Amino acid sequence: MNRFLIGIVLAAVLVVSSQAFEQNVPSVVGVTPFSPPARYMSLAGFLRWQYFTENGVWLSIQEAQELVNNQLGE
Repeated sequence: MNRFLIGIVLAAVLVVSSQAFEQNVPSVVGVTPFSPPARYMSLAGFLRWQYFTENGVWLSIQEAQELVNNQLGE
């Protein structure tokens, strides 16, 4: 029973933290890669840079690419 309760609590914490993380992710929808608005970076690179400037934490390249793919529906 204790393991079940711990599992439920951990699942709730993961859901809340992932929702908070997703709310802080900058949008790249409508930004053209390697253009002046993207600071001449790929969309994943631009998203990483923008996230770092807003949150002080670097996303991995893989995380950034997954977020870009999700935002663009790919």
